[in-house]
Amino acid sequence: MDNGREALLPATSTSNKPVVRSYDCILVAHIVEDEGDAKFKKQEAYINMLKSKNLKVSHIIHENKVFYGVRAPEEIFEKYKYLLKVSDSCNWVCKQKDCKRQQKYLKKKWANWGALRHVINQPVNDIREYFGEKVALYFLWLGWYTRLLIPAALIGVIVFLYGLAFFNTNPLIKEVCESNITMCPRCSKHCQMWKLSDTCAYAKVSHLFDNEGTVAFAMFMAVWATLFLELWKRHRSLHVSKWNVFDWNEDEEELILEIINDPHCKPKDFNHSYLHSIVVMLLVTLVLVVIIGLTHALVICRIVSTMLLSECSWEFLKENARVLAIILGAVLHYFTILIMTKVNRFVAFKLCSIEKIRSFAATERSFTVKMFTFQFFTLFSSLIYVAFFLGRINGYPGNYVKIAGKWRLEECHPSGCLTDLFIQMAIILALKQTISNIFEFTGPWLKLCLKRTAFNKQLRKCGNCYRKACREDGADIEPCDICNLRDWLRNYHLNTVNAFSLFNEFLEMVIQFSFTTIFVAAFPLAPLLALINNIFEIRLDAIKMLRLERRLVPKKTNDIGVWTKILEAIGVMAIIANGLVIGISSEFVPRLVYRYLYGPCANGSSTDLQCMAGYINYTLTTAYMSDEKVQQDFIDQMALNGFNVTQCSYKDYRSGKDHSYTSQYWLILAARFAFVILFEHVVVICKFIVAWFVPDNPIRVKNVRLHDKLLSFDDFLSYIFFFFFRSTDV
Repeated sequence: MDNGREALLPATSTSNKPVVRSYDCILVAHIVEDEGDAKFKKQEAYINMLKSKNLKVSHIIHENKVFYGVRAPEEIFEKYKYLLKVSDSCNWVCKQKDCKRQQKYLKKKWANWGALRHVINQPVNDIREYFGEKVALYFLWLGWYTRLLIPAALIGVIVFLYGLAFFNTNPLIKEVCESNITMCPRCSKHCQMWKLSDTCAYAKVSHLFDNEGTVAFAMFMAVWATLFLELWKRHRSLHVSKWNVFDWNEDEEELILEIINDPHCKPKDFNHSYLHSIVVMLLVTLVLVVIIGLTHALVICRIVSTMLLSECSWEFLKENARVLAIILGAVLHYFTILIMTKVNRFVAFKLCSIEKIRSFAATERSFTVKMFTFQFFTLFSSLIYVAFFLGRINGYPGNYVKIAGKWRLEECHPSGCLTDLFIQMAIILALKQTISNIFEFTGPWLKLCLKRTAFNKQLRKCGNCYRKACREDGADIEPCDICNLRDWLRNYHLNTVNAFSLFNEFLEMVIQFSFTTIFVAAFPLAPLLALINNIFEIRLDAIKMLRLERRLVPKKTNDIGVWTKILEAIGVMAIIANGLVIGISSEFVPRLVYRYLYGPCANGSSTDLQCMAGYINYTLTTAYMSDEKVQQDFIDQMALNGFNVTQCSYKDYRSGKDHSYTSQYWLILAARFAFVILFEHVVVICKFIVAWFVPDNPIRVKNVRLHDKLLSFDDFLSYIFFFFFRSTDV
C-alpha cells in the first residue's frame, strides 16, 4: 500500500514489463443459440455496452455456458484514484497484487483451524487487500470485540464463583431447605399443595445468579459497553488512517463512479415522502404487534404445558412440571426465532422497497435498522415478559388471573424470578450459538461437497495446459484460455454470495452483543459463552468466505456504518434493562429493606450472619381455606400426603385477611424505583465520563492527518504553479 502522499498526477511507470492484471469481473451465462430469443438479444446488448465503454471482454465457451472475462482499462482506475484525491475523500491507492498468492497466504495463516492458536490475532491488512475495507473492518471489529470480552468473561466467572462459594452456608438457602411451610398449588385443578423444602435445589440455583455480586457486575457491563465502543472507535481510526480512507465519503464515491461510467450523468437527487414514512411506520408497528402477539402465544404454551405435565403419571415430570415448562418454552422460543428471522427479512425488504431509497448504501442502512428492530423484539420480547411481568400479574388465592377462565398465569418461586430469566437466556444463547453456527458452516460445506463430483468432471473436460509461461506464474504473464477456464470454474462452483452476506454476520454478532449486555445481571456467564463462541466464529467466517464461498465484491468504507449507532443504542438499553432487572426482578432490594428495617439486625442486636433469618417467611402471605373464594380456587387440591390442609402460603406482600397490599409492599415498591433511578443515573454519569475521557481519535492519528494535509496542499500548489508557469512561457 502507498503512504498517502502521491502527487495529484500519476507518475509514468518505468518498468519494462507491465503487470498483467487479472480479470476484474467474470460473467457467466447460458448459451442461447436462437438469435431471435429475447435472452440472446439482452446478453448481446449488455456485452456490446461493455465494449463501447472501452472494456476488454473475452469469452470462453464450455459445455452449455459461456464465460465472459471483463477487464477495465488502466485509465479508468487512474481517473478513479485522481478524482478521490481531488475530492479529498481519501488518498487511496492500491497496487496490483497476485490474487492467487494472496488467497494461498490467507488460507495458510488465517482461514484454517490451525490458526486457532493465535486466538484473536488476524492479518487484517492482508484481508483488506484481498476482500476490501468493508470485510476487513468486520473482522477488525469482531477481533476487537472478542478481545474486550476477555475481562468481561473473567469478572463474570468471578461473580459466579462468588455465588458458588456461599452455596451451602447462605442463610436464605438454609431457610428454604429446612422449611416446613406448606405452599399453595401452582396451577388449577391438577397441582397439589407442596412443601417449600421440596424446592431446595431451585433456591440454590437462584442464589448463584441473584446475589450482591450481580449488582456490581451489571454496573461494570454497562460501563464496559461504553468503553468497548470508545476504544473501538480509536482502534478503527488507527487502521482507516493507515489505509488512507479516513476522509472517505460515501456520496462522493457514488458521484465519482457515476461520472466515470457516464461523463454526462446527472446525480440522483435526495427525496423524502412523509406519506411513505407514515405508511412504513404504521407497517413496522403492525409487525411489532404481531411479534408481541407471538410472545403471548409462547406464554400460553408454557402455561398449558405446565398443566399437561402436572397430569402425567410419571412422578419426575409431575414434580418438575414448572421447570420443564420453562425449558420447553425456551426451546419453542428458539424455533420461533428461526422462523421469524426469514419472515422479518422478507418484510424488511418489502418496507425498503416502499420507501424508494435513492442508493444501495441508503437501502442497506434502512434495511439494517428495520431488520435489527424486528429481530430484537423477536428475541427479547419473551425475556421482557419473564423479567418484568412473570409472577406480578397473576393475582392471589380467591382472585387469580386466568386465561379463558381456565388456566392460571405462572408464579415465581419464593426465591425470586431471576432463575426463570437465567434458564430462558442460557438455553436461547446456547442453542443460537451452537446450532446456528453448525448450520451456518455445514450448509455451504455440504453444498460444495455435492458439487465436487460434477466440478471434477467439468475440470477434466477443460484439458491440461502445457504452456511453460503459465507454469512460471509471473506477474507479466497472460494466462492461456485453459488456465483461465479452470480458474473460473473453480470459483464458479463455490457457493453464491450476495450484497447482504456480510450483513448476516454483523447481525449475528450484534444480537450476541445484546445478550452479553442486556439482562446480563441474570446471566453473568453470558460473556464467557460469547468469548468461546467468537474464538471459533472468527475461523468459521474466515474459512467460509475464503474456501466455501465466492469472493465478495470488495467495497470501500471507513466505518461499520449504522451498526455503530445500533451498538450505542444497545449500550443505553443495557443500562435501563439491568437497572430494572436488579430493581424489579431480583430480590436484592427487598433483602436490603428487610435487613435494615424488619430483620433481626434492624435494632443492631444480632450478628451479620443472622441478619437475614426469617426473610423467606417474611415474603410469604397465608391464605386460609375457610375463605369461600380460596376454597373455590383450590377444590380437590386441599390435601397433602393424605391430610387436609387448613392454610397455605404464597409469595406476595398482602394481608392474610382481605389480601390487600401491606405497608411493606409499598415501601419495597418505592425502594425498588428509587434504586432503579439511582442505578441508572450513576451508570449514565460513568458512561459519559468514559466517553469524554477516551477520545475517538488517537493523537498520533490526528498528527499524521495534519502532516498529510499539509503535504497535499503543497502538492496541489506545485501542480498549480507547474501549469501556470508553463502556460506563461508559451
